[in-house]
Amino acid sequence: MQARMTNPAEILPDATKGIQNIYKAIGQSGTDGKILELVHLRASQINGCSPCVFGGIKSALKNGETDERLHQVAAWRDSDLFTDAERAALEMAEAATRLADNPTSVSDEIWAAASEHFGEKELSAIVLMIALTNMFNRINTTVRQPAGATW
Repeated sequence: MQARMTNPAEILPDATKGIQNIYKAIGQSGTDGKILELVHLRASQINGCSPCVFGGIKSALKNGETDERLHQVAAWRDSDLFTDAERAALEMAEAATRLADNPTSVSDEIWAAASEHFGEKELSAIVLMIALTNMFNRINTTVRQPAGATW
């Protein structure tokens, strides 16, 4: 597959600066990097964004994630490899990504489960990571960014 155009975030460098500031804030939140990688990967899988799945796996491996767990992310509910905190974050990622599939999206029950494991700073980082992932998934699928591309 060939991209329809250069990634818009590259064409508009001021947009990239703002995005990088959000990533910096997420990184400074104290949230476990593995959890952030898991929510990124799950949202990207749901949205069918091959560059983000490819990049997410590479990044997760660099953050110490294992191949075995990464192979189970799509079926996390049926796997015993994830902690309760990771399950809560993955459930939130799915609900926030599938807005059109469920009118209540992130239900009070999903929020409460995540709140049992994460403070406001961590929840903020997880929500922002899910939102940025969904943004990049939509950009990449729209311009047909090929998997394996680096930016």
